[in-house]
Amino acid sequence: MKIVNGFDLMDYAVKHNYLLPSFNTTNLEMTYAIAKGLNAVNLPGYIQISSNNLRLSSPEAIVALTKDALKDSDVPISLHLDHGKSYEDVKRCVDAGFTSVMIDASHLPYEENIAATKKAVDYCHFYGVPVEAELGALKGKEEDIVNEADCKTDPKLVADFIERTGCDLLAVSIGNVHGLDMEPKIDIPLLKELSAVCKVPLVMHGGSGVPFEIIRETKNYGMLKINYGSDLRKAFITTFGKAYVQNNNAASVIELSLESVENVSQTAQSITKIINQQ
Repeated sequence: MKIVNGFDLMDYAVKHNYLLPSFNTTNLEMTYAIAKGLNAVNLPGYIQISSNNLRLSSPEAIVALTKDALKDSDVPISLHLDHGKSYEDVKRCVDAGFTSVMIDASHLPYEENIAATKKAVDYCHFYGVPVEAELGALKGKEEDIVNEADCKTDPKLVADFIERTGCDLLAVSIGNVHGLDMEPKIDIPLLKELSAVCKVPLVMHGGSGVPFEIIRETKNYGMLKINYGSDLRKAFITTFGKAYVQNNNAASVIELSLESVENVSQTAQSITKIINQQ
């Protein structure tokens, strides 16, 4: 199956009542593992990569890897830019063939966030690509992207933000955090407030570490997309770490890479099944 357009994936998920996992990749092994995991459980989702990780893998390389990973796939999977740092990153990813993007200007003052998001939306919509934006700030660390603000999303701003930007998904801050070193404290009452005033599907970043029963509960309040990065990265890195501890002279890159694909795939499978349990 070819890489699926983000709008089509969102419609498919709503129609079938799915919660879409969005798994972060960095390289060939992670990309193949995510595709393998989603196909193994026959459930849709996203392969995504952050602007930060594009320092190693260019948009063009990730598109090529994703196309190859999906060549035998029967499951709807989109390719998403996570935490797009700039309009230039967004444009380059769309031009390369990404089918969904995020522009993250949440660190900017409100009016500047709107302006940056609107610029990205105008470009992406011309090519039929949906845009995720962020309102509020997450505490913690996403790769080398550090946001020290601890600012939950203000429901009073949501309608205005969506109307003026035209964004298609909204990432919200409801006590979720980046990484596994901090404890998330999900504010369900705030999520209910946000859902009541939000016309577009909601996104939760920092799904790793959030109890699955809470993840499933968020679907009742407009949540459509849940981002997972740390769980998969840990599975990848642990594969090599264990091999080194067992044998400091371990040097079979291909064998460990194949093992890492399997370990990351199993992690993706488990998460996807659990969050979509009825």
